[in-house]
Formats: sequence, C-alpha cells, structure tokens
Amino acid sequence: MTPAEKARQQIRTQKHTGPTAGMASDYTQTNVVILPEKEAAAFREFARLNPKSCPVLEEIPAGEWISSLAAGSDIRSDVPKYRVYINGQYAEQRTDITDLWEADFVTFLIGCSFTFEAALLEALVPIRHMEEHCNVPMYKTSVPTEESLPFQGKMVVSMRPIPKALVETAERITSQYPDVHGAPVHIGSPAELGIVDLQHPDYGDPVTIHPGEIPVFWACGVTPQNALLEAKLALAITHEPGHMFITDQPHAAYKKT
Repeated sequence: MTPAEKARQQIRTQKHTGPTAGMASDYTQTNVVILPEKEAAAFREFARLNPKSCPVLEEIPAGEWISSLAAGSDIRSDVPKYRVYINGQYAEQRTDITDLWEADFVTFLIGCSFTFEAALLEALVPIRHMEEHCNVPMYKTSVPTEESLPFQGKMVVSMRPIPKALVETAERITSQYPDVHGAPVHIGSPAELGIVDLQHPDYGDPVTIHPGEIPVFWACGVTPQNALLEAKLALAITHEPGHMFITDQPHAAYKKT
C-alpha cells in the first residue's frame, strides 16, 4: 500500500479522525462537496466563476463514490470528519456518511492548499499550524464571491504567518499551483478582508504570529460551505474544515512551470 492508501485505510476504519495536514505528505488532498445532481450544474458554474476558491480537480458522477484520483477509495467513509447540512443549516458532524448516501449524489473534489505547503517546506518557509500540531486557521471575509444561484456568499481564506523576508518566496512558489488555490489573495492587514481578530478564526485553530512575520492569506476550499448555507439545499455534505480527502496524486502533478 502507498502512504496515501494507508492513510485512507486509517481514516476509513476511524483510527484517524483528526486533521490531515502532514498525512501522506507527498500526496494531494482535496476539499469535498457532495450534493444532489439537480444542483450540480449550478455548483459547477459557481466553481468556474470562483476558480481561486473552488478549483475542481474531479467531479464524481451521480451515485458513484470511487474517485479516479484514488484507487479503491470510498468518498462515503474516507474523510476523517464530514459536515452535514440540512435546509441550509449545519446539522451534524459524522465520520461516515454511508447510510446517508443517495443515488443522485454528485461529488466535487476541490484543490487544497496543503499541496503547496510541501513546496513551501522544501524552500524552508515555515508552516506554523504544522509546527504547532493544529488545524490551519481559516476566516470568513467580507469579499463577495461571484454568484451562480442558489450559490453565493463570502470568500473564506486560510492564513499562514510568513517571515517578511520569505513572503516573496511564498508568493512565487504558491503561484505555481493554480489548481490548489495558487498565489495569495491578500498579504498584510486582515482588516482589509474584514477579519477582526486573527486569534479567533471561524474554522480551524489560532496560531502564533511571531515578531517580523506577516499574515498571508490564500483562497480556501471552505468557501463552498458558506455558499451551501446561502443555498439552503435540503441536504448537502462537505468535509469538516482541515479534514481532507487524500488522493493518490503526487503534489508535482499540479505544479505548473
């Protein structure tokens, strides 16, 4: 078994139910959105209009649960934690959604910034949430997305504090990975994004920001969860932020030169 297959097996058997940052570290992870087929076209257009936040790596057809990016996978059980939304409200957290599965469910796998973190580490750019063994901090912003009704809402961003001397390096490296959010959407003042307090993220965990470090923000694949709340679908399912689906694809597969 590859490290990715071993990681999915741990998740499927619920031996691992926590965040996936650093797991199977050579392999790409994805955000997950599962919704009824009748809503798929509108969501597909929402993703097309918002490529920084919603870069779709794969669309799994209605009723199917095996990803072409991960041999033998099962999207119903291979995510450590899921979020279930009913009528536009967050209803519950689960470690398995097999009993909720419907024949018309379409799954979108959306690029995750954990891929470019491997490249940042190679360049000796620190990744604070890995150092502190916690989930990456994520924030709702005041920046509107392009709407494809019923999907609309504000952008969500992830934040990594970067030493000032390495910000340009981080920007250059991440720009080479457009399919996993690419270059930062903002560098510096969180207030310009409508973020009030970096120590109180909307998702994930707060991290330490050392003197001489600058907060750098990337578009985040949790953005669709805001859009689902606005859409008020009868039933939709996502990953719990930071608890991703691990594929068999190496990070290099998404690097553009």
